[in-house]
Amino acid sequence: NLKMMNGKYPLEWFDSLILQTFDPVSTNIDSLTDSEIKVITDNISKESIKIQVHIKNEVFSLKKKRHIRVTVRQYHSTLIFLLDSIMENRSEKVIQSEKIRKLADLIISSLDYLISFIEDRFSYYLSLDERVPVTYLIVCRKELSLKLQRINKRTFNSLQDKMTIKAVVKLLQNAIEADNGKKLTYRRILYFRELLKLLEEHNDELENPSIFTPLDELLIDHNFNSVQYISILTERMTEQIYNVEKQNGKLNLLLLFFKDFKQLHSNVKITFDSSHQNIKDVLENWFVSEISFLQNKDEIEAKDISTPIKKGNPSHPADENKIQCTLSSDQMGLILRATDETRILKARSMSLIFKTIVPYLSTPFKRNLSYQSVRSKSYNPEEKDKEFVIKTLEKIIKHIKEY
Repeated sequence: NLKMMNGKYPLEWFDSLILQTFDPVSTNIDSLTDSEIKVITDNISKESIKIQVHIKNEVFSLKKKRHIRVTVRQYHSTLIFLLDSIMENRSEKVIQSEKIRKLADLIISSLDYLISFIEDRFSYYLSLDERVPVTYLIVCRKELSLKLQRINKRTFNSLQDKMTIKAVVKLLQNAIEADNGKKLTYRRILYFRELLKLLEEHNDELENPSIFTPLDELLIDHNFNSVQYISILTERMTEQIYNVEKQNGKLNLLLLFFKDFKQLHSNVKITFDSSHQNIKDVLENWFVSEISFLQNKDEIEAKDISTPIKKGNPSHPADENKIQCTLSSDQMGLILRATDETRILKARSMSLIFKTIVPYLSTPFKRNLSYQSVRSKSYNPEEKDKEFVIKTLEKIIKHIKEY
């Protein structure tokens, strides 16, 4: 049982308010007067503060971790039970009055704050891999979505950061709203809360001498190991590297990026996606592969300087082996980008997929396509191209079903 506060059950006031006053069966909640509503409203914040102080005192008075764990989990589960109850009783079928529904909203936000207080202060004692209850999930999604909206409205000085934050907000929104049968755990909710808090407070006016902006440093530190975000980073570096003409210049720039990368910290105890490797491991593997690739290419090109090219030989085998595609270059780019991000095609970088495949393709209107152009267009697709690609893929699906 929860330790008594002044001889009483610590959550007695909230318990009585939610389970008795807001009980639709035993009381007529809509009959509350304005003065009664004011008294309840004033007491909500007072009781919330008293409970926080009591929890801290109680936890710090206990000596054994086992006793602390039991106490923290009792408070946590009881508050979630009360939150579930008030959420259920708040519906318009139960409460007709708008001012009573606003009072219920105030109770909901106060309980949510107390739950967050326990999760922030005493997460060590909670079972973070438990799935959160549905009603609690509804409150969390609402709270996190509001934070995402505020972050999305922020203005960033750097064009790179504007692209990054747009992608990150979309990824977080999808993760928070995901309804694929896997309910969110407390660990995931805590990760989202902490990351969104940092993104809201982020100062983008800091100096940025590196390829990695302060925003990237924040995301890497928080182990934001999304496949799409990692692609954004590798694409950014690849684009700069391949804009350098000389081979040794490319390699030197890549080594400089690798040096900057090694100085970045990443907290491996937390992660955006537990089914993927940590972001620093993925990026380190990418750097090692790219450095090896450029070093080998440098050696091959050095050997080939003295070997004359015979007349009549094509400069690239793709020149003679092109396959015509009825899709436009923009539509091709969308499909190639999607195959990389869904990991259907795996390469050191998305750029390498485009560089390897695009030279072998042509359209009815253009024989030679630039892989850089096809890749860059895939980031800003037009709606008509997206619709056409989806229809094309549906056509393929239909054919496969008939095989």
